[in-house]
Amino acid sequence: MLSFGTPDPALDYLRRPAVFGLVIEYGLLACVQVDRGEGTYLDLPGGAIDGDETEVEALVREFVEETGMTVQPIARIAEASQTFLKTDGSPVRNVGGFWTCRRVSIDPAAKVEDDHALVWLDPAQALARLRHDAHAWAVAAWLRR
Repeated sequence: MLSFGTPDPALDYLRRPAVFGLVIEYGLLACVQVDRGEGTYLDLPGGAIDGDETEVEALVREFVEETGMTVQPIARIAEASQTFLKTDGSPVRNVGGFWTCRRVSIDPAAKVEDDHALVWLDPAQALARLRHDAHAWAVAAWLRR
Protein backbone atom coordinates (compact mmCIF):
# COMPACT_ATOMS: atom_id res chain seq x y z
CA MET A 1 0.00 0.00 0.00
CA LEU A 2 1.24 3.47 -0.85
CA SER A 3 1.75 5.74 2.14
CA PHE A 4 1.64 9.53 2.08
CA GLY A 5 2.66 12.11 4.65
CA THR A 6 5.75 12.48 6.79
CA PRO A 7 5.14 11.10 10.27
CA ASP A 8 6.82 12.67 13.27
CA PRO A 9 8.61 9.79 15.04
CA ALA A 10 7.77 11.37 18.41
CA LEU A 11 4.01 10.97 17.78
CA ASP A 12 1.79 7.90 18.01
CA TYR A 13 -0.55 7.97 15.00
CA LEU A 14 -4.03 6.51 15.40
CA ARG A 15 -4.69 4.03 12.58
CA ARG A 16 -8.12 4.97 11.24
CA PRO A 17 -9.86 2.87 8.56
CA ALA A 18 -11.31 5.34 6.07
CA VAL A 19 -12.83 5.54 2.60
CA PHE A 20 -13.20 8.30 0.01
CA GLY A 21 -15.15 8.70 -3.22
CA LEU A 22 -14.84 10.24 -6.64
CA VAL A 23 -18.00 11.49 -8.34
CA ILE A 24 -17.60 13.11 -11.75
CA GLU A 25 -20.42 15.03 -13.43
CA TYR A 26 -20.09 17.13 -16.57
CA GLY A 27 -16.32 16.78 -16.29
CA LEU A 28 -16.18 18.13 -12.74
CA LEU A 29 -15.12 16.31 -9.56
CA ALA A 30 -17.17 16.52 -6.36
CA CYS A 31 -15.02 17.81 -3.50
CA VAL A 32 -15.74 18.98 0.02
CA GLN A 33 -14.59 22.39 1.21
CA VAL A 34 -14.14 22.27 4.98
CA ASP A 35 -14.41 25.71 6.56
CA ARG A 36 -11.75 26.19 9.22
CA GLY A 37 -11.34 29.96 8.79
CA GLU A 38 -7.79 30.60 7.59
CA GLY A 39 -7.22 26.84 7.67
CA THR A 40 -10.01 26.01 5.17
CA TYR A 41 -9.15 23.02 2.99
CA LEU A 42 -10.48 20.70 0.28
CA ASP A 43 -10.91 16.93 0.57
CA LEU A 44 -12.59 14.20 -1.38
CA PRO A 45 -15.91 13.28 0.24
CA GLY A 46 -15.54 10.45 2.72
CA GLY A 47 -13.98 9.70 6.06
CA ALA A 48 -13.73 7.23 8.89
CA ILE A 49 -15.35 3.81 8.82
CA ASP A 50 -17.46 3.43 11.98
CA GLY A 51 -17.70 0.17 13.92
CA ASP A 52 -18.43 -2.80 11.69
CA GLU A 53 -19.39 -0.73 8.60
CA THR A 54 -18.08 -1.83 5.24
CA GLU A 55 -16.27 0.67 3.04
CA VAL A 56 -19.40 0.93 0.87
CA GLU A 57 -21.67 1.61 3.87
CA ALA A 58 -19.29 4.21 5.29
CA LEU A 59 -18.89 5.92 1.92
CA VAL A 60 -22.64 6.23 1.38
CA ARG A 61 -23.08 7.62 4.92
CA GLU A 62 -20.17 10.06 4.66
CA PHE A 63 -21.38 11.48 1.32
CA VAL A 64 -24.81 12.25 2.80
CA GLU A 65 -23.34 13.74 6.00
CA GLU A 66 -20.85 15.97 4.16
CA THR A 67 -22.71 16.90 0.96
CA GLY A 68 -26.35 15.77 1.12
CA MET A 69 -25.60 13.54 -1.88
CA THR A 70 -26.66 9.91 -2.02
CA VAL A 71 -24.18 7.89 -4.05
CA GLN A 72 -23.86 4.40 -5.43
CA PRO A 73 -20.26 3.16 -5.14
CA ILE A 74 -19.17 1.55 -8.42
CA ALA A 75 -15.57 0.35 -8.18
CA ARG A 76 -12.70 0.44 -5.71
CA ILE A 77 -9.88 1.95 -7.76
CA ALA A 78 -7.08 2.54 -5.26
CA GLU A 79 -5.84 2.05 -1.72
CA ALA A 80 -3.48 4.28 0.22
CA SER A 81 -2.69 5.67 3.64
CA GLN A 82 -2.25 9.28 4.68
CA THR A 83 -0.44 10.37 7.84
CA PHE A 84 -1.44 13.83 9.08
CA LEU A 85 -2.45 15.97 12.03
CA LYS A 86 -6.16 16.69 12.35
CA THR A 87 -7.17 20.32 12.84
CA ASP A 88 -7.31 19.65 16.59
CA GLY A 89 -3.68 18.43 16.47
CA SER A 90 -4.47 14.71 16.84
CA PRO A 91 -2.05 12.48 14.87
CA VAL A 92 -3.96 10.17 12.50
CA ARG A 93 -3.13 7.68 9.76
CA ASN A 94 -6.11 7.17 7.43
CA VAL A 95 -5.92 3.76 5.75
CA GLY A 96 -8.36 2.62 3.11
CA GLY A 97 -9.89 2.68 -0.30
CA PHE A 98 -10.87 5.16 -2.96
CA TRP A 99 -14.02 4.42 -4.95
CA THR A 100 -15.65 5.76 -8.07
CA CYS A 101 -19.30 6.51 -7.43
CA ARG A 102 -22.33 7.83 -9.24
CA ARG A 103 -24.76 10.34 -7.84
CA VAL A 104 -28.21 8.89 -7.15
CA SER A 105 -29.80 12.01 -5.67
CA ILE A 106 -29.00 15.13 -3.72
CA ASP A 107 -30.84 16.71 -0.80
CA PRO A 108 -28.96 19.64 0.78
CA ALA A 109 -31.19 19.35 3.87
CA ALA A 110 -29.75 15.86 4.54
CA LYS A 111 -26.24 17.29 5.04
CA VAL A 112 -25.35 17.35 8.75
CA GLU A 113 -21.80 18.75 8.77
CA ASP A 114 -22.35 22.51 8.73
CA ASP A 115 -18.69 23.32 8.09
CA HIS A 116 -18.62 21.17 4.92
CA ALA A 117 -19.71 22.44 1.49
CA LEU A 118 -19.97 20.55 -1.79
CA VAL A 119 -17.83 22.14 -4.51
CA TRP A 120 -17.31 20.94 -8.07
CA LEU A 121 -13.81 21.33 -9.49
CA ASP A 122 -12.03 20.55 -12.69
CA PRO A 123 -9.98 17.42 -11.81
CA ALA A 124 -6.73 19.25 -12.65
CA GLN A 125 -7.66 22.01 -10.18
CA ALA A 126 -8.50 19.38 -7.58
CA LEU A 127 -5.05 17.79 -8.02
CA ALA A 128 -3.44 21.07 -7.05
CA ARG A 129 -5.84 22.01 -4.25
CA LEU A 130 -6.70 18.82 -2.35
CA ARG A 131 -5.29 18.83 1.18
CA HIS A 132 -3.97 15.27 1.19
CA ASP A 133 -1.43 13.86 -1.23
CA ALA A 134 -3.24 10.50 -1.08
CA HIS A 135 -6.40 12.16 -2.41
CA ALA A 136 -4.51 13.88 -5.23
CA TRP A 137 -2.78 10.59 -6.08
CA ALA A 138 -6.15 8.78 -6.25
CA VAL A 139 -7.52 11.46 -8.59
CA ALA A 140 -4.42 11.19 -10.78
CA ALA A 141 -4.70 7.39 -10.84
CA TRP A 142 -8.35 7.70 -11.87
CA LEU A 143 -7.51 10.24 -14.62
CA ARG A 144 -4.87 7.91 -16.09
CA ARG A 145 -7.38 5.08 -16.57
